[in-house]
Amino acid sequence: MTPIEHLRNIAIIAHVDHGKTTLVDELLKQSGAVRANQQVAERALDSNDLERERGITILAKCTSVEWQDKRFNIVDTPGHADFGGEVERILSMVDGVLLLVDASEGPMPQTKFVTMKALKRGLKPIVVINKADKPDARPYEVQDEVFDLFAALEADEEQLDFPTIFASALNGWAMTDPDAPRENMQPLFETIVKHVPAPVAQQEGPFRMLATTLEMDPYLGRMLTGRIYSGRARMNMTVKALSRTGERLQEARLTKLLAFRGLQRVPVEEAQAGDIVAVAGLEKPTVADTICEISVDEPLPSLPIDPPTLAMTFSVNDSPLAGREGDKVTSRMIRDRLLREAEGNVALQITETEDKDAYQVAGRGELQLGVLIETMRREGYELSISRPRVLVQQSDGQRLEPIEEVQVDVDEAYSGPVVDKMSQRKAELQEMKPSGGDKVRLRFLAPARGLIGYHGEFLTDTRGTGIMHRVFHGYAHYKGPIQGRRNGVIIADSSGQAASYALWNLEDRGIMFITPGTAVYEGMIIGEHNRDVDLEVNPMKSKQLTNFRASGKDEAVRLTPPRELSLEQALSYIEDDELVEATPKSIRLRKRLLDHHARKRQSRQREAV
Repeated sequence: MTPIEHLRNIAIIAHVDHGKTTLVDELLKQSGAVRANQQVAERALDSNDLERERGITILAKCTSVEWQDKRFNIVDTPGHADFGGEVERILSMVDGVLLLVDASEGPMPQTKFVTMKALKRGLKPIVVINKADKPDARPYEVQDEVFDLFAALEADEEQLDFPTIFASALNGWAMTDPDAPRENMQPLFETIVKHVPAPVAQQEGPFRMLATTLEMDPYLGRMLTGRIYSGRARMNMTVKALSRTGERLQEARLTKLLAFRGLQRVPVEEAQAGDIVAVAGLEKPTVADTICEISVDEPLPSLPIDPPTLAMTFSVNDSPLAGREGDKVTSRMIRDRLLREAEGNVALQITETEDKDAYQVAGRGELQLGVLIETMRREGYELSISRPRVLVQQSDGQRLEPIEEVQVDVDEAYSGPVVDKMSQRKAELQEMKPSGGDKVRLRFLAPARGLIGYHGEFLTDTRGTGIMHRVFHGYAHYKGPIQGRRNGVIIADSSGQAASYALWNLEDRGIMFITPGTAVYEGMIIGEHNRDVDLEVNPMKSKQLTNFRASGKDEAVRLTPPRELSLEQALSYIEDDELVEATPKSIRLRKRLLDHHARKRQSRQREAV
């Protein structure tokens, strides 16, 4: 085993919006990987449409920069725990991590999740305190908080003796001392060379590579990216694929061998051990499988992935408006798409339900499943999705449920309502401390099922000023029943187009979700009732006109703007007897049973039980 001195493999980990993708942009520019006059989109690695819209990293991506005589393979990892499956796989490819922390916010819950995974693998972190030029920056306090976090995560002495870089990724400078001249990123490059060990690999052994990410290329087919652990990969060489259990999956030739150079993947004839490459030509292997020479029989060890904690049921859209907006509406199409997604995303688990037209999709959280649904909508799929539910476990006859750590930053005036609402949802307050600017930081341990649907209520209680972050903490004993949504819903009792006159008359009954002219059908939810019971109404009712002139002028109908629910808000709003209908153009809420009499019969059966 020999170190490859000219290489460094590093991952950049950080909380959402702490600036890691911006930092990669700057490293690409200052290393010369991007020409000075080259037009590059801001946050170049966030190439996915959803990533650009939401401003978050969803998929882990590789790039590389060259500085002096060294080449750095850099992996940009997602900052949200819902995409933790990506993070866990990526850490097996690298030898060090850059932990990016905001100079004013400090370590956040998602930082803790990813850092814990890195420390467990024995990786030594370099701490980059970003946005050190902000007016409210407190770099030295944040450095102490990072140390306390590492100590709490049981880091060893070597990991606790971490180097610190103070930087502003947006302005393109980094330094070891915040008071030094602010020039460029050279101090960061030097720190990486000094503190990240060179990859150690068996240069002369048989070729072995662990597949870490999977993607589909329209021209090359399945592309598997991973790190070469021993030997050399050559174009057109014959290789075989082994599963995690050692089962022989396939034997084929490498039709393409690609190395990462800047923002591009460049075809190469040969790649050596220690490097990160992408290969094409294999149809059966997936993430965590080993690609190796014919003579190799033992697969490379791969890390187990944390189990999913949340599940939804994806089924065929069977509403009266089905098939009007999407072109992929059958259960076979939905099944094939979900299985294709599960191949590359090992944090997802797909199982078929008893009625064969629906599939249970289990993942890490609402955001991960919401991104999958949004992606499928844009591809032309129509779906009916059930309310998210947590996956409980049984241990020694005890019922265990997933618990999340919730960190809340709110104005002091709103801390009371937040603590009250969280306690109603069986949350336990762990810590309460001032965080500056008349704000309070609260930390809770709360059952995951109690947080479903709470975010909208939280924003209302804090007048939109509160910030809430959550991360999976572990499993604990079942906390007992939690009250769900308190208000009933307003349901359409027939099909047609909503009329403004009818909606105007319904405004006293609750909040509307639709506008005049919206197509509705029997059983569709069109609003939220003021009371705790469901109300069935006719939203198509129009004003009766006569041929007599009225003595007074008719009043113009002025409607209150409706509440428009996003996909995530809709999923967290519905109850167990309701569904979200997701199509390429619309998000609709509906009752699971559309017929009024069928719902009555079901409620009587429940009461009898």
